[in-house]
Amino acid sequence: MPQFVVLRHDWPDLHWDLMLENGATLRTWRLSRPPDLVGPIEVRAIADHRLAYLTYEGPVSGNRGTVTRHLAGTYELRRDEPGRLEFVIDAAAERWLAVLTEPVGMTGERREGSEVVWFERDLPGDS
Repeated sequence: MPQFVVLRHDWPDLHWDLMLENGATLRTWRLSRPPDLVGPIEVRAIADHRLAYLTYEGPVSGNRGTVTRHLAGTYELRRDEPGRLEFVIDAAAERWLAVLTEPVGMTGERREGSEVVWFERDLPGDS
């Protein structure tokens, strides 16, 4: 199964990077707060990152702050189409369904604009 990680990143301001393994790179989104079950989280697609970030913690090159692991595990892609991406993350004895909407899925063309992701518990048989 492919891996994911959420990194706490303190530069240029505090945010969390959601990274999904996608072949030789990590598709990456910047989250305004850490993943939780409270409600929608504003996110923005950013440049793909190197696979090394799946396990890396420490200073980022170019004096771009420090990253620390917040959450990590595997994920299962459920739906990938323009404007909607659904995947289940499996980490720390929890399974959460994540739904990322607008403006792009993992294989779609990236566009500028605000995206939203929300997380909910994944119940058995929900696939």
